[in-house]
Amino acid sequence: MPSNLHRSIPRAAALLLAGALTLTAPAVATASPGVDVASWQHPGGAPINWGQVRAAGYEFGLVKATEGLYYTNPYFAQDSFAMRIAGVARGAYHYADPSTSPEAQAAFFAANALAVNQLGGLPPVLDIETTGGLAPQQLIDWTRRYLNTVQLLTGRTPIIYTYPYFWRTAMANTTEFSNYPLWIADYNGGNAPGPLPGGWTNWAFWQYTDSGRIPGVAANVDLNVYSGAMGDLDAYANNFFGS
Repeated sequence: MPSNLHRSIPRAAALLLAGALTLTAPAVATASPGVDVASWQHPGGAPINWGQVRAAGYEFGLVKATEGLYYTNPYFAQDSFAMRIAGVARGAYHYADPSTSPEAQAAFFAANALAVNQLGGLPPVLDIETTGGLAPQQLIDWTRRYLNTVQLLTGRTPIIYTYPYFWRTAMANTTEFSNYPLWIADYNGGNAPGPLPGGWTNWAFWQYTDSGRIPGVAANVDLNVYSGAMGDLDAYANNFFGS
């Protein structure tokens, strides 16, 4: 996922060729297709038509809520409300800046996300893909403290978003967090992610490209699938459409 400052996940060359096309979700058993979005998916302030997204078969969306201690996505609330109306299972993620306090970032994220998603939503997501200058053991400690704090504040077990190379290097391939649901970014062009890092034996979400084009979104968009690992998608999202 992109930071407001830079993107740290390298693009797969084969998938770049498909940037102008709508990509078909890989054939994963019981998979549900979905997207994740940030301000980048609102070029010139254009709204996302979540009704069209849902009609095209995309069942969930994860929206960037916050980054570090200094940024809130100006489209987070409107996207979350529009997703709820359209019947799209919705969630929120925080882009980590490990150079500042994990407890403060967890509180910053929770305050923003819960203000919008009080009536259901997927569990909170930690997007960890930069080190903030920390060595692996320091980054592991930062991650532990963030996850513990956001779980305390939200009452939900967080989801971890990362990509294999980052976890194997910056996180020293630690297995400490393998009990958390995994959202893995792996642009390998195949029908499943490659070998998982960190002792994970399965994945909940897989981001397989950052260059999808779909109805309702006026820019390239990250495409994902939900594996079914955490059970029924709507039950996992704890959605209360219409309430």
